[in-house]
Amino acid sequence: MNSGQLCLLPETHAACDDSAVAPEGQEDAISWPRRHDVLGVLVSPTTYDEAVATVVAAVRGRQPAIVSLHAVHALVTTASDARLRNAVNQFHMIAPDGQPVRWALNWLYKTRLRQRVYGPELMLRLCSRAANEGISVYLYGSSPDVIEELRERLTARYPGLEIAGAESPPFRPLSPEEDAAVVARIEASGAGIVFIGLGAPKQDWFAYEHRNRISGVQVCVGAAFDFHADKKSTAPAWMQRLGMEWFYRLCQEPRRLWRRYLVTNTTFVIALGRQVLSRRRKTVLQTD
Repeated sequence: MNSGQLCLLPETHAACDDSAVAPEGQEDAISWPRRHDVLGVLVSPTTYDEAVATVVAAVRGRQPAIVSLHAVHALVTTASDARLRNAVNQFHMIAPDGQPVRWALNWLYKTRLRQRVYGPELMLRLCSRAANEGISVYLYGSSPDVIEELRERLTARYPGLEIAGAESPPFRPLSPEEDAAVVARIEASGAGIVFIGLGAPKQDWFAYEHRNRISGVQVCVGAAFDFHADKKSTAPAWMQRLGMEWFYRLCQEPRRLWRRYLVTNTTFVIALGRQVLSRRRKTVLQTD
């Protein structure tokens, strides 16, 4: 994990605000979903329909915005790094990508969410809406073979979809000149939605660092590029419903993922338990 103190309780960090509003300057433009503190990260208890509608409204209103989707690993990684947490808490929406994150919102805030907002599924729904409404999209991330296959599959699935650009960045930090060129290409494309598939937290850093330079809505979708290009398989539906997708991925890549899930899953359970107990103590004190 990254260095830094994990924000376990709402009172331990300035960002831990249950009713935080949209980032400064955006309050009156678009009605983004309310956000709630989960381990210090402001997560939106939203639905697919609300997420799609809000993103499209931002595109139509020409409001730059950042949307990310966090499962347990991304949430714990963000919570464990104060600098990253501060950046991500300025995003317009962080949807509960993983079932445990959805459960946390329901336990802590009684949001009654019936399903998570899964990044790959949200990407498809946004592509469908974009095709119907003439909104162009840009694909940024993954590898050259994945990005090309993804472009072909998306255009075949959604004939009216305009993919204004698609590129895979090098697996190294971009030089200032390369970075400027990337921004220039994205902006010249006129894309309303920029899908970013770099994995967490790299994609979140990219979106944050370009928040004032990319005028479209940046949507961080993680491994969705690999899934929709048929380079990786998704867990069976029953495993997804039970919040066991992490186990499916662990079985596929045990050497690479065992340490990640051992640390982040354990940290999530302990930290969430402490936050639940803290809220219960507050409730008891307020009723006495």
